[in-house]
Amino acid sequence: MEEVMKKILMGAAFAMIGAVGAYAQTAVVSEYYVVRDSNTKTCTVVDKKPTGTTTTIVDNGVFKTRTEAETGMKTIKVCTEK
Repeated sequence: MEEVMKKILMGAAFAMIGAVGAYAQTAVVSEYYVVRDSNTKTCTVVDKKPTGTTTTIVDNGVFKTRTEAETGMKTIKVCTEK
């Protein structure tokens, strides 16, 4: 009986470790940015704040989810001008 309990507890511990690891991976990205490349004049959504000089965050281009950023990019004037 004691051996069965050890196996159950070990299984539960591994399951919790796996769940915490999966949560940590999804919680890393909390902001998405709509950026515009100054060379190509195109906008894209990225999950890291731009640090270079060729891309800049446009308008209020900071969003909580990728979907919100993609939707927001469609309404940002410099991204929709042709």
